[in-house]
Amino acid sequence: MRLYHFLNAEYGLLNIRHRRIKVGRINELNDPFEFLGAATKSASLRRRYQRLKDGLNDYMGLVCFSANWNNPVQWGHYADRHRGICLGFEVSAQAHKVTYVSERLLARPSAMKSEGPKAQAHVTEILTTKFEHWSYEDEYRLFPQLQDQDPSGHYFIEFDDQVALREVIVGHRSTISRDDVAQALGSLQPQVTNYKARLAFRSFNVVRQRNDRLWE
Repeated sequence: MRLYHFLNAEYGLLNIRHRRIKVGRINELNDPFEFLGAATKSASLRRRYQRLKDGLNDYMGLVCFSANWNNPVQWGHYADRHRGICLGFEVSAQAHKVTYVSERLLARPSAMKSEGPKAQAHVTEILTTKFEHWSYEDEYRLFPQLQDQDPSGHYFIEFDDQVALREVIVGHRSTISRDDVAQALGSLQPQVTNYKARLAFRSFNVVRQRNDRLWE
């Protein structure tokens, strides 16, 4: 499955050079409803869901991808206002598709008290459900366990055959040059297609710049 990850120019090139992607932490995401999507009537149940979220935060993170790179809103929000970069990966690891809803999920107190299939299904539901206004992201998620913390305090997953870099798309406002990308790719160049993006002429989409002379 081809999936896309948006970054600013600095971190996009760093990720390519170091062959890795940063793992996001659950308690640091930009949507405060993340992992708290169930509607709850009691304070005790809310505390139970918060403890679940905190527990998940201690041992796992997430890496977020989109099913497409053409949405200008994503470039605006996650790629430094079209000055950044988008990395396309062939992902064979288990990627979970996010479901977008208009109403909060039904709380399942009984599932919260068990550790069987029903509990696991409810946790997966919580991990992969967001408010419908986020649907422009067309998101898929990986949930790697936290291990081998970097000296910076962050966690990363390495490029490998499960998450293989296949495209580098440079934003239409970006000053990243062909040579910048080539140097960052190094030995990966034969496996990776790279190109500049532009705004579509007849729709609100971002598309490939076919005139190679316009990217130096």
